[in-house]
Amino acid sequence: MSDADRGDVVVLGSANMDLVVRQPRRAEPGETIFGTAFTTGAGGKGLNQAVAAARAGARVVFLGAVGADAFGERLRQRLVADGVEVSGLRVSTEATGIAQITVTDDGENTIVVVPGANDDVEFSPDDQAAVAAASHLVVQGERPIPLLATAMRHAREAGVTTVLTPAPASRDLEALLDLTDLLVPNENEALELSGSPDAAEAAARLSRRAGTVIVTRGAHGALVARDGAVVFTLAAPVVTPVDTTAAGDTFVGVLVAWLADGAALEVALSAAAAAAAITVTRAGAAESMPHRDEIDRALSAPTSPS
Repeated sequence: MSDADRGDVVVLGSANMDLVVRQPRRAEPGETIFGTAFTTGAGGKGLNQAVAAARAGARVVFLGAVGADAFGERLRQRLVADGVEVSGLRVSTEATGIAQITVTDDGENTIVVVPGANDDVEFSPDDQAAVAAASHLVVQGERPIPLLATAMRHAREAGVTTVLTPAPASRDLEALLDLTDLLVPNENEALELSGSPDAAEAAARLSRRAGTVIVTRGAHGALVARDGAVVFTLAAPVVTPVDTTAAGDTFVGVLVAWLADGAALEVALSAAAAAAAITVTRAGAAESMPHRDEIDRALSAPTSPS
């Protein structure tokens, strides 16, 4: 990989084809209900975060794996269309990963992931060079933990900021906390990873090992903790949700894009919250994410008096 191919942000992550069913409500065990729509689209937490960061203006390199199938080619095309560098996207003998997503009429979702090619564990010399040349390495729990640990240690040795989204939630991810500069769990993930029943306590507890912890709480905003204490809270813009599928990934991608551009954390958090609020008003995953000009307009819009 040449210097021209390297980006400010490297995302080592998953790429899945999303198979999305919209339905009035969740089905009970053993119950059959009728859905209202079915769509397919590019997804996976890694791909989503890469697209979000690229649309927010970052130069992004994606390191991942897809199958030699139609889904894999569609995912590659999605990344290329958003200007993401894909020379590190390998073709695996396994099938492309998929995510089965149900979205209910209230905008909430449930997701089942079949990893497929995302279980690839290679961290090649080209991958190592890409990470070392970046400002930020972004990873999620949808790739094998030994691979993530290897990449994060390499990033730390090169002075690269490490960013972890611990999803899906697993206590196995605890092994990565000491390698994490910026940890961004949602509330449920923070509770499970910390063993605490309270979001603020969870954020504080996790920040004793990870550098900065940002616990996202949907419509309730976010908590930020450092050195064992919550240092400030962030309010979320008020919107009517249509589909919350990619909100967290949008938040992380935009946050890192702003940080890579030199923004202070508080400024980057405001941009991330604004972008996530836009995303939840649209259906879909990667296709629902805003571009930089939309985020800038949202940030400059006057707020209503309280």
